[in-house]
Amino acid sequence: MPASPDPGESTAEELLTRVARGDREAFSEVYDALSGPVLGLVRSVVRDPAQSEEVMQDVMVEVWRTAARFRPERGSARSWVLTLAHRRAVDRVRSAQAAAEREQKAALLARTPAFDEVSEQVEGRLERVQVRRCLRMLTELQREAVTLAYYRGLTYREVAGLLSLPLGTVKTRLRDGLIRLRDCLGVGT
Repeated sequence: MPASPDPGESTAEELLTRVARGDREAFSEVYDALSGPVLGLVRSVVRDPAQSEEVMQDVMVEVWRTAARFRPERGSARSWVLTLAHRRAVDRVRSAQAAAEREQKAALLARTPAFDEVSEQVEGRLERVQVRRCLRMLTELQREAVTLAYYRGLTYREVAGLLSLPLGTVKTRLRDGLIRLRDCLGVGT
């Protein structure tokens, strides 16, 4: 003998059909019948009572708005609503986990220094030593022109005046000196 359908299920299905047409009384009955099971399911996933109630309310609002999507041939009204509830609960848990991970990353970034101060100091010293070594490889005239222009901040014209040389000669010495420095430092290779 085939099992007879549960009268509560067919009633819920009929109620959802009425809810899809905007029947508020039918929604009130659906709410009374299914909010308890929805809350129980959501609480088993979310664990937090306050958030569980919030998710349950969201699910019931979704039932009101999307009742027209319910298809009785695919399953019972209770199963449809509980599927919505489970999906919404899982979404809430994932959202909470993602937020916690973002906060944790932000906290780690706040504690991590932007750079390693000691290694920056060591690298700076090594670079200065290398620049000094490369400056010693320039001719005296090139080193003098580079030092005046780049360490003292003089213009090419001021360097030419100080060294009593034509501007073109100073530009040539600076260009040649910078090329030799670049090659010595390995810049651009």
